Amino acid sequence: MSNILTRSLILGVVFSVAAIGAVVLLSSQVQAAENNSNRVDVFVSFDKTPGASERAIVERAGGTVRHSYTLVPAIAASVPESVIQGLQNSPHVTSVELDGTVYAVDVELDNAWGVKRVGSGTVHDGGNKGTGVKIGIIDSGVDYNHQDLNAVYAGGHDFVNNDTDPNDVYGHGTHVAGTACAEDNNSGVVGVTSECALYSLRVLNDSGSGSWSATIAAMEWAVANGLQVVNLSLGSSQDPGSTVKAAFDNAEAEGLVIVAAGGNSGNPPGNGNNVIYPAKYASVIAVAATDKNDTRPSWSSTGEEIELAAPGVSVLSTWNDADSPHNPQPIFFDGDWYKEGSGTSMASPHVAGVAALVIAAGITDANGNGRINDEVRAVLTSTADDIGAAGKDTHYGYGLVNAVVAVGAVAPPATGTISGTATDADTLDPIVGATVSDGTRQATTDANGDYSITDVPEGTYTVTASQEGYVNASQTNVVVTENTTTTVNFALTAIAYGAIEGIITDADSGNPIEGAIVTDGTRQATTDTTGYYLVTDVPEGDYTVTASAAGYQDATQLVAITGGSTIAADFVLQPVTEATMVTVNSITYTTEGGKNGDKHLNIHVSIVDDLGNSVANASVSIEIYLNALLKATGTGTTGSNGIVTFSYKNAPSGHYETKVTAVTVSGLSWDGSTPANGFDK
Repeated sequence: MSNILTRSLILGVVFSVAAIGAVVLLSSQVQAAENNSNRVDVFVSFDKTPGASERAIVERAGGTVRHSYTLVPAIAASVPESVIQGLQNSPHVTSVELDGTVYAVDVELDNAWGVKRVGSGTVHDGGNKGTGVKIGIIDSGVDYNHQDLNAVYAGGHDFVNNDTDPNDVYGHGTHVAGTACAEDNNSGVVGVTSECALYSLRVLNDSGSGSWSATIAAMEWAVANGLQVVNLSLGSSQDPGSTVKAAFDNAEAEGLVIVAAGGNSGNPPGNGNNVIYPAKYASVIAVAATDKNDTRPSWSSTGEEIELAAPGVSVLSTWNDADSPHNPQPIFFDGDWYKEGSGTSMASPHVAGVAALVIAAGITDANGNGRINDEVRAVLTSTADDIGAAGKDTHYGYGLVNAVVAVGAVAPPATGTISGTATDADTLDPIVGATVSDGTRQATTDANGDYSITDVPEGTYTVTASQEGYVNASQTNVVVTENTTTTVNFALTAIAYGAIEGIITDADSGNPIEGAIVTDGTRQATTDTTGYYLVTDVPEGDYTVTASAAGYQDATQLVAITGGSTIAADFVLQPVTEATMVTVNSITYTTEGGKNGDKHLNIHVSIVDDLGNSVANASVSIEIYLNALLKATGTGTTGSNGIVTFSYKNAPSGHYETKVTAVTVSGLSWDGSTPANGFDK
């Protein structure tokens, strides 16, 4: 490291007595900033959900933000390779990991039999076609105009081109979608669920490859849009790191059923663990492939993570056009394109489809954890046909998925109805538009004030009615029994409002205080030139009212509000006479030296106390960031004007920001804040 000691001369009248701070340049950061030609795709993880300031850190380091996530606290970006170490050292950055490539899980494409083998036709005949269950195909897109998919297609997003048209050019996603959701329309093929709500989340490009960053974005979209099942017939043999794992774990914790191809990296004897990611994660159902003889093809991956098996050899399904990167080529019949395919990519959507049938059968949250994906998973594994070695094994997991037994294991819940009327307690008039809820389901009152909540599972509930302008009302211990209607009526009391008013004065002078803030904790008002305030529309109740003004101690009063009344609450505020706290009042920048007067950068930090007075002899420590990379540190002492100046000699061009890391002064505490600041040189 090299030390650059500032020797600021007089900087004009304002800074004529400014104290001087020493800046220590971080040489490793200088070197990192000088070589940024090679760019890499990375995940930058933070200690909180990234917002504008976190995106700015990446961008100022020369990065291009591709995705900013809420599913995990991370940003996916393309950055110069040379800035990675600097980003890792930046405040609030917890890790920087390389993004990676995912691929469609393909082998040679070769007859449609899988849907029948898992028993979906029998389930359909019983009336369960997975109607409305939201299934997301995270893949190369979906040909949503295909005759077997157009009626079930519900929407999606293209994370390759970043638009809302996730159509398929490669074909793989269309094939996967057909196995899960092809319509029962007397043409072509039928999917495991023929009436699902199909969503296309495109993450693979026209060559069948894509990125983990796009895949996480698709997972986040699935959670945000209430999808119930997602299928990923894609992956990679390389561990993508903690950010990707956290994304899948968090999505599963949000209630998403995640199904993925186990991989096509197996060998004839079935030795070793060659399951790919993301199927390798505990939060994901890993699927192996079987042929018409319920036998594992030699290429189907093996390992302890394999959970279920499903048909994956010579599976006929929908295709997007007349061309394919793998033989045999698509065939045109019944008015559209279809293709035979083999791989765990073809096996996985069978399981995703059966999961949707189990959801449609009405599976409930047996363990009360607020989600049903764990119950779905348990039913799938406990009802699978045990093929291969007895019990769970590394070739077939718990066995071949069985739609008939899985759906049969879901006892339809016994349900009843809650109905009644909501009226005004004073006028007895019906209340239109009130919301009545049993905690999970809800209904809205009609013009007569009537409501009805149907399909309520047997049990005991607290039922609540709410409407703007009324006090919420609840009835507890409402018992619902099978095939009965329980009546619950509500008489809602209109909320009565009052107001709070008063005068705020100075305790010493008796003069009114203008600009004081008075709040009841929710609403607030500001005093005028006479010190008067008025807080209106305060619902009946007891409140702690607080008055505050700069340079004064806060004061509080307990106030009881009754409807139609205006309660007086005057405050006499005591001036603050003794400082207890210091704060960084401002951080400003100037330049000097060189031909254009911008060779050196001066950073001026101003310290004041809570009375607004400048604070002398305060020790101030700072960190200087150039393009979001820590460039230098410094410590100095404020002069009599409360300002310390740090001079950065021969400062490179770029965007500078300063963070105050410590302020020490006898008898006073620092509030820990750094004001927003920045300078482009």
